[in-house]
Amino acid sequence: MLDHIDLARLREVLDGPWATVRNAHREHLDERFLPVYGETGDQARERITRLLTELPVELGMASAFPTEYGGSSDVGGSIIASEMLAQVDLSLMVKAGVQWGLFGGAVAALGTRRHHDAYLRDIISGTIFGCFAMTETGHGSDVQQLRTTCTYDPQTQTFDLHTPHEAARKDYIGNAARDGRMAVVFAQLITNGQRHGVHALLVPIRDAQGHPLPGVSIGDAGPKAGLLGVDNGRLSFDHVTVPRDMLLDRYGQVAPDGTYSSPIENDSRRFFTMLGTLVRGRVSVGGAASAATKSALTIAVRYGDIRRQFGTPDAGREVLLNDYLAHQRKLLPALATTYALHFAQAELVAALNEVQGGDGPVDEHRQRELESRAAGLKAAQTWHATRTIQMCREACGGAGYLAENRLPSLKADTDVFTTFEGDNTVLLQLVAKGLLTGYRDEFGSLDGWGRASFVAEQVREMVLERTAARSLIERLISAVPGRDDEVAVTDRGWQLKVFEDRERHLLDGAVRRLRNGAAAKASHPFDIFNDVQDHVLAVAAAHIDRITLEAFVAGIEDTADPAVRALLSRVCDLYALSVIETNKGWFLEHGRLTPARSKAITSVVNGLLKELRPHLRTLVDGFAVPDTWLHCAILREEPGRQDAMTAHDAAGDWQVVPA
Repeated sequence: MLDHIDLARLREVLDGPWATVRNAHREHLDERFLPVYGETGDQARERITRLLTELPVELGMASAFPTEYGGSSDVGGSIIASEMLAQVDLSLMVKAGVQWGLFGGAVAALGTRRHHDAYLRDIISGTIFGCFAMTETGHGSDVQQLRTTCTYDPQTQTFDLHTPHEAARKDYIGNAARDGRMAVVFAQLITNGQRHGVHALLVPIRDAQGHPLPGVSIGDAGPKAGLLGVDNGRLSFDHVTVPRDMLLDRYGQVAPDGTYSSPIENDSRRFFTMLGTLVRGRVSVGGAASAATKSALTIAVRYGDIRRQFGTPDAGREVLLNDYLAHQRKLLPALATTYALHFAQAELVAALNEVQGGDGPVDEHRQRELESRAAGLKAAQTWHATRTIQMCREACGGAGYLAENRLPSLKADTDVFTTFEGDNTVLLQLVAKGLLTGYRDEFGSLDGWGRASFVAEQVREMVLERTAARSLIERLISAVPGRDDEVAVTDRGWQLKVFEDRERHLLDGAVRRLRNGAAAKASHPFDIFNDVQDHVLAVAAAHIDRITLEAFVAGIEDTADPAVRALLSRVCDLYALSVIETNKGWFLEHGRLTPARSKAITSVVNGLLKELRPHLRTLVDGFAVPDTWLHCAILREEPGRQDAMTAHDAAGDWQVVPA
């Protein structure tokens, strides 16, 4: 039996090292910043733009920027700020992310001192609104093949920025349709007749009156399913002249005579190094998706604790939704996964802050590991958000379909998260590539499955790298007895071992299939990888499951309060066993579970649901989402509904109280 939980202690664990950032948002963001249900797209855009300039400085939205320009060099704090803003209004979060994360972040990461001195202060203050113009109509995930060109002319010492055809148009660009005055534009750099790959330029797109500059065509992306307050647009360039010093040239310089130089000679490695500096956007998207999921679960759980349906012969009251096993089966495994992903995200943010928050050189191996982790967790978090928010909507019945109860906007606003900052399927392939020696050394990221020059025999073995608490994980696994069927399924070492074994087996199989494909289809490199793509995606998913479990285990180890630690341990059991239960087919097919043990896992999961039911409200209250932020009509009615139900019950009236 779990002890009573001190909610303050649970919140301390979840708030983590950036608790002051979280509390600043809870204190300063009031009703003015909440979504307005039923507004038009134009109204939403006007409101969000105004609110962006009114965000209190205490929130630290621009904290990742260097201190000398008005930031605080706190990369981790900026991610947490983004998560908190996502719980208030996702349009506001995305708009802020475009301005300070993507646009400002690109100027800071890819520019040099002259760019920083000229623009960062105005970007931080919101004096200059900007865009991040990477994605093209014809190329979204395959960024290396962008078609926009910037051709240098030594006679004028300027670049000619050009959109050669419709598919090269910059598309879905945040801040472009209405507010952007400048854009970081990614284009193929050409000088002295030679291509040097994709580089970024800082390009003015509107004049002081908001009119497009000569040669710049700006359009609106049109109505969207969600994020109405974000002005997504389209940009095209008809031989626009850009001065040489507007090239963001930290990684590639063009001399007045057109001579190109770079501290990184290899074009591919240079490109992926540039993209790696922008990984913060991907980490923010994953964190924001999890933040929205927490809001949805809080609404559904709290509603399930007041909504009653159907009676029983031995009771004088109808049954609370949360007392039904079927309802617990919906909410609690999703809540356990949300907790697991919270700890994985916290570990990722800490790693990002360590890798990118200092002034020294970045360790390339750690940077690659960070990129892979960010890609995989972004995919896991956004897919989990899509599934869970839909489930929460259904769990609230017809009430969940009403705009006034927040769930429809959470569903609509997060849906695109599975796509932007990298399509999830492509990102999982990136994760899998990072696990293969040879392939990992040869390639960077986001370049599809390979070039003809790659020889699949280079895939020699797998890499299984631990995340947090390496010694703890190894100790727990090594303590597991030899016979799995003699170990309780709640044994933490056994759970860790099972997750690791699944990943290892899948990856070994992928390596074997790649080698066999190389022998049989040496002249068809695309087919070699395409034939194992399903296997590769399974590898990546198993890897993310494993590092998520390890992060959860490490988080529990760092929890000092015994009662909170015990509660988190049971939630971790539910997460681990839910993953195993979901993948029973694989475990049974590969002899990792007997039928009897498989049935036992389902029985244990059901037992965990009953054990955790009394703590269901505590678990969502641990997220500390302010009532105001939930912005949900059915929760504002909680006291009245409860009183009404009590009155009905006392009168012996079995009429169902309307939702």
